[in-house]
Amino acid sequence: MVQQNLTVLTEFILMGVTRQPELQLPLFGVFLIIYLITVVGNLGMIILTKLDSRLHIPMYFFIRHLALVDLGNSTVICPKMLANFIVDENIISYPACGIQMAFFIVFIVSELFILSAMAYDRYVAICSPLLYNMILSQGLCHVLVGIPYLYSTFQALFFTTKIFTLTFCGSDIINHFYCDVVPLLPMLCSNAQEIEWLIILFSAFNLISSLLVVLVSYLLILLAVFRMHSAEGRKKAFSTCGSHLTVVVVFFGSLLFMYVQPKSTHSYDTDKIASVFYTLVIPMLNPLIYSFRNKEVKNAFHRVFKH
Repeated sequence: MVQQNLTVLTEFILMGVTRQPELQLPLFGVFLIIYLITVVGNLGMIILTKLDSRLHIPMYFFIRHLALVDLGNSTVICPKMLANFIVDENIISYPACGIQMAFFIVFIVSELFILSAMAYDRYVAICSPLLYNMILSQGLCHVLVGIPYLYSTFQALFFTTKIFTLTFCGSDIINHFYCDVVPLLPMLCSNAQEIEWLIILFSAFNLISSLLVVLVSYLLILLAVFRMHSAEGRKKAFSTCGSHLTVVVVFFGSLLFMYVQPKSTHSYDTDKIASVFYTLVIPMLNPLIYSFRNKEVKNAFHRVFKH
């Protein structure tokens, strides 16, 4: 019996978003549309900020990297999820599960710190406009996105190696629509308490440190705006921050909803709803928010794509 339980798994079964058969086809259509908008929107933003010379400033450098991680995050999860809507058994191989989990961690953690780098960018733009290009030099911009990529890669390798070098036993069913760290923990044969504490520690550090940078940046921006005598200046400052603030509230809001729930009301179903939001819906919304709220992006679109 022990031997049977310790059989090495070669695949997992993903439970998916829902088990109701009548919802499979409508949800397939909805998520296919979401994914197509995500790909077109984020690829468009990456190409636009690369090709248009007027967008070669730090703000759009960060927007390009945000679009890159949004596209990556969605692509790691959505194609497999779409395939699972139209097959009978949502099977994912053992290596594919590890790869999906690793890339998901890379993109989601990178997004947190790129958003905080963008908050710092907005702070410099409003509080020190004359020194903007000097402070946010090309070198510093590369450091502000390079460190999140390196740190998130380290975290992804650490957790993926930690979990996938242990033995899984019992059920091979993952109660989620993609391979994530938390749903895999109950499936481990050994005591997963150490990994659980490490997840809590890293998640808390990632969320608190990135949110702290955002909050401090916007507090200083707010103080600077209140000191402005011109109503036009205040309006311009708020419009400069509007897009980023919208993205931050939506992204951090969905993460906080998932992590700050009381244990008594916490369930995998609410986790799935929050996960759908920050892995699929937000990557679709971000390029739309930056397109519709930004005149420079609209003008660049006309210059690049309407020649």
